[in-house]
Amino acid sequence: MTILPLSYLPSVAWCARLLRGDCTVDLGEHFVKRSERTRARILASDGPMELSVPVCGAGRPRTPLRDVRIDYSKRWQHRHWQALVSAYRSSPYFEHYAARLEPFYRREYRFLADYDLALLDVLLDALGLPRPAFAERYVEAAPGDLDLRARHCEGRRVQTEGPDDFSPEPYVQVFADRMPFAANLSVADLLFAEGPTASEVLRRSLR
Repeated sequence: MTILPLSYLPSVAWCARLLRGDCTVDLGEHFVKRSERTRARILASDGPMELSVPVCGAGRPRTPLRDVRIDYSKRWQHRHWQALVSAYRSSPYFEHYAARLEPFYRREYRFLADYDLALLDVLLDALGLPRPAFAERYVEAAPGDLDLRARHCEGRRVQTEGPDDFSPEPYVQVFADRMPFAANLSVADLLFAEGPTASEVLRRSLR
């Protein structure tokens, strides 16, 4: 089994592993600050850019993920959507998918988990990917499980059980004429670039 954290605009690697099957997203874990639960990377005109969803009381230790509330005192929704538009409006499939994603930058969700889950559902439908299982209680990793809950979106820290089978397949990104390929960004980057063939890129990224 592959154990995944809940993720905001999940990475290419996160989505690719769904194609292996037997994936479970842990909704019963404690919230991890500065992780992909609230952060995603996109490709801006000057390089990879991080988007971060602000949350209330993130400094409290051992806060259940399900209890984490989104902080709307800052205009993060406007900033995130403007960043996505600025980065991807010239990409081949932005206009095709923009209408599905824009409502998530207008409507307010009280809890982070509800927001991430609703956004994930739209992304998986657009990508044609299988849904993982969702565990409401903390998942204890067993021998042989691939536990990716400690992997941060920046790729700086990795803690796994079992082999890591992801090797990013390059695709033509929106600023390919001026910068090298940036691996493992948000799957939104791949979706806007490849559209209906994005799932084939995901499949080729698995060894």
